Amino acid sequence: MDTNYLENNYLTLVGKVTGEKKFSHEIYGERFYVFNLNIPRLSGVADIIPITISERLINDETLKEGQKLLVKGQFRSYNSYENEKNRLILTVFAKDVKIITEEEQQDEEENEMTKKDVITNEVVLIGYICKKPIYRQTPFGREIADILLAVNRAYNKSDYIPCIAWGRNARFCQNLEVGTQIKLVGRVQSRTYEKKHEDGSVETRVAYEVSVGSLEVIEENDDENSVEEENKEAV
Repeated sequence: MDTNYLENNYLTLVGKVTGEKKFSHEIYGERFYVFNLNIPRLSGVADIIPITISERLINDETLKEGQKLLVKGQFRSYNSYENEKNRLILTVFAKDVKIITEEEQQDEEENEMTKKDVITNEVVLIGYICKKPIYRQTPFGREIADILLAVNRAYNKSDYIPCIAWGRNARFCQNLEVGTQIKLVGRVQSRTYEKKHEDGSVETRVAYEVSVGSLEVIEENDDENSVEEENKEAV
């Protein structure tokens, strides 16, 4: 079992604050808030990712609308009980946050190499397949696999992270057994979908998941056990 939980689950996000922060909860006198971070994709659309952050990491300037931030932390999950139903809630738990100044933004825009190399959305997870991956093809022949990854956390807790693989990654995942330990690198993404209720009403919801860029099986050091998707920018 892994004991260094920071190495099991870590991410880096760069984006702009959108909307206002909301109070989340309080633990031992420490207050936590949730705000949204707007992270643009190469395709031009953007992911809106919820960030949970301690009051100790922010000041009056940190969460201003449009403020550009570098956030480092972990992708976490917890269960929410609503209307007698259990629902998996996903959020980024911030461990460090840095304001990106106007000067740094200008330097980034002027230096094309830096702009290409900077990481704006990357998450690395090491965990265990806890549900048989679901492989399918779209009507246009695109291959997709849904993965649920259990990532160990301190105090005997685990985060259950939904992930989605594409192409060769998807084909590779369809043969993975429950209990297999894997390492994957990807990005956190948001997407909207419609939930139909029994009374016929339709509710628009937002789902969060990891879009897999590359993955490998931990137990075996065979090149055949790792694959990387050529096009990591899935829209």
